[in-house]
Amino acid sequence: MSETNKKLIEKYEHLGENPETYLKGLLHAKPINYWDYVEVNTLLSLQKPRTSFKDESIFIMYHQVTELVLKMMCHELEQITTEKKLTEAYLSTKINRLIRYTTLLITSFDIMKDGMDYDDYNIFRTTLTPASGFQSAQFRYIELYCTRLRNLVNDEGRSRLPVKPTVADYFEHIYWKNAGLNRKTGKKTLTMQQFEDEYLDSFMAFSEKINGNTLEDGISKMPELSAELKEQLREFDYLYNVEWPMVHLSTAKHYLNKKGEEKAATGGSKWIKYLHPKHQQRKFFPALWSQKEKDSWGKE
Repeated sequence: MSETNKKLIEKYEHLGENPETYLKGLLHAKPINYWDYVEVNTLLSLQKPRTSFKDESIFIMYHQVTELVLKMMCHELEQITTEKKLTEAYLSTKINRLIRYTTLLITSFDIMKDGMDYDDYNIFRTTLTPASGFQSAQFRYIELYCTRLRNLVNDEGRSRLPVKPTVADYFEHIYWKNAGLNRKTGKKTLTMQQFEDEYLDSFMAFSEKINGNTLEDGISKMPELSAELKEQLREFDYLYNVEWPMVHLSTAKHYLNKKGEEKAATGGSKWIKYLHPKHQQRKFFPALWSQKEKDSWGKE
């Protein structure tokens, strides 16, 4: 008997199973192929345009690709935040991956800016109201994985927080509320209402669960970080929280303000103000930035 066969038998016996049953099943199993393993046919059938404009399919596929990249980032962050003891080597590898994924998000925005017809987009996008990329839950989960809740509240929001904020308090004043809440009237856009109805409870539950174990918490518990790792963390922070929002803003301006029209976003947000990092003020690792750098966040 070969060593491989011995190990297979040991594997199933260890599970309390009959190895013979599994080996017989293997005799009849079909060989795996690429299209079944990757679910290619399913993946390519997930584009369902609402209009006859050809570039709407590009718009849908671009956002689906983005969601897959965000899922890869969540996958890495889940591993980091559940690791028993972080080491520099392990964390460096993971942060480099997050940098690559974020760079992909940034560079891929060219597809949105140059890959669709300007006039066609401005017609078919009206059929998407009130849906908005703002409603991407994975984007919010990445924030919650990476940093403490207080870092997701900008200066204006912090001025409204009570002395001892609860999770609910933080979410009431979190920066992204500015995209769809009129704080004078208390009225929310339909986009915001839909988003909170679908995800707010899960966001709050996840925040409670990961409290004390975010990526920011993890690096704070490590011994003195090397200069190289600090620079990697800063790069990821800046790419995700400054470079990517600025590219998004630039693309939005191309379609919504190319001729000075300041068209409304499909989600109804004041997108010029909301998207700019100097208003979001989101930083994952504030301890790694000087006060001068924080004060000029996204302004340069």
